[in-house]
Amino acid sequence: MLVGLPTLRPWLEDFYRHLHAHPELSHHEVATAQAVAASLRDDGYEVHEHLGGTGVIGVLRNGDGPTVLVRADMDALPVAEATGLAYASDVVVTDDDGNATPVMHACGHDVHVTCLLGAARLLAQDRDQWSGTLVTLFQPAEETGDGATGMVDNGLVGVVGSPDVAMAQHVLALPAGTVATRVGPVLAAADSLRITVYGRGAHGSMPQASVDPVVLAAMIVVRLQTVVSRETRPGDPVVVTVGSLHAGTKSNVIADRAVLELNIRTYTEESRSATLAAIKRIVDAECAASDAVAPATIERFDRFPLTENDETVTERVAAAFAEHFGARADTLAMQSASEDFSDVPNALGVPYTYWAIGGVDPARYDEARAAGRLTSDIPVNHSPHFAPVIQPTLDTGTEALVVAVLAWLGREGARAPR
Repeated sequence: MLVGLPTLRPWLEDFYRHLHAHPELSHHEVATAQAVAASLRDDGYEVHEHLGGTGVIGVLRNGDGPTVLVRADMDALPVAEATGLAYASDVVVTDDDGNATPVMHACGHDVHVTCLLGAARLLAQDRDQWSGTLVTLFQPAEETGDGATGMVDNGLVGVVGSPDVAMAQHVLALPAGTVATRVGPVLAAADSLRITVYGRGAHGSMPQASVDPVVLAAMIVVRLQTVVSRETRPGDPVVVTVGSLHAGTKSNVIADRAVLELNIRTYTEESRSATLAAIKRIVDAECAASDAVAPATIERFDRFPLTENDETVTERVAAAFAEHFGARADTLAMQSASEDFSDVPNALGVPYTYWAIGGVDPARYDEARAAGRLTSDIPVNHSPHFAPVIQPTLDTGTEALVVAVLAWLGREGARAPR
């Protein structure tokens, strides 16, 4: 099956460079979607466009057998690229709020799209090697957390039916050429909260006339640190981050309110519920202690689901990876990042697996690790310096998708050669 990869490689690399240089923000992936649809049509796929806005689905039916759904996300981030690459993005757009915004593929979604198109083409070219139905799903708006549900709400089930299994992959700051899988929780659930506390405004010289929301907010921030350190069982990963705190307009004016924005990450529904309850309890108690003039308002936004890999599906794919990649197949540590892929298989009621591929030059990675400088020297996803090396990243990502699909659809003796 993968004997065609060397011939396909120049096209993959050119497509990737073009996509990297022309990123599009969430819900605006128009040109990307058009390029994806054109490639799928060229390869004989039944193409469905505009699901959830810019989502694209390609279906290739090839006789009897299971149905496998494979997903790639397409959107980029509002980040100014600083990689210095010859194909770096210099795109600046006007965002939905009317602001000039730089755009960059800082999370590797350009890798995901390219690899899935490559795998789709290889599988279309060698249909005698497999039997069943392949569904390729190119999803918008992963970064905003509503792209998957947007496709579900816009008729996804009617297009794809009920697949037997769903799969996805993500490029991470790991050595290029490697793949890594994990059974069970792999990506955290995430909830973002906007909390507004209400004080009483006054002149800065007359604090006795105020209820100072800055002090109130500060006490909430301090107390929230105990949710993880004193209320969470050791070994149960939970993250509580106060990422934003805004109050006031001038040094000698005590404001009448403060706004905090929080992000929490959890790996079980029990931890999620307990953490949210603890936050509300702390906010309410601190408001009472400060004699706030009104109860705080708590708004939840940007929710991401837990990504929890099915054991049977993951072990089957991991075995195929071990056979194909050998020592380059590894176990993935739990990641505190989050994404919305699981909203698709959860809505369809099918088991799924989600794995990682590396994108860092192996020599650079090994040098940074030996020096104890992985955190400082290796840019991670969402950094303006994040730049997966083209090879062997694209080859590995394409191979991984083909190998995983063949683990379900491959005919006897049709395993991808090493």
